[in-house]
Amino acid sequence: MLSRRTILGSVAVLGVGLITTVAAVAYGGPGGRHGMFMKRFVSSMIDEALEPAQVTAEQRARIHAARDRAFAAVETHRQARRSNMDEALSLFEADVVDAGRLATFRAQREAEHRQVADAVTQAITEVHDVLTPDQRKAVADWIRAHRRGHWN
Repeated sequence: MLSRRTILGSVAVLGVGLITTVAAVAYGGPGGRHGMFMKRFVSSMIDEALEPAQVTAEQRARIHAARDRAFAAVETHRQARRSNMDEALSLFEADVVDAGRLATFRAQREAEHRQVADAVTQAITEVHDVLTPDQRKAVADWIRAHRRGHWN
């Protein structure tokens, strides 16, 4: 038997999924202009941060490859959202909440989020390993000088 805390946590995950979907639709829908804008924005910020580090063409290519693998993981996750939402709504519409299915659903979503986090962590590690200590300091100094709003 699942605890009340587990069921409430699962319902919270469903709620966040619903809110995320509404927000995604409001910003141009899945894979819409907002996603493309964010990808260009992040790529631009990475390139700007690399400028003071004076990276070589080979370093830049390896960094872009790591970035692209992280983007691909995010895109794979994004593409699964529609079917995930359909499943969440099916669970929600049922006359009785199937605690087992809900727990499985939650575990699957958590695993998907871990995959994205692992891809981003791997990209950060790869970029770290590509840069020299002086280059990493230059990038970190640029980020400190240019971080915005909530990053302060």
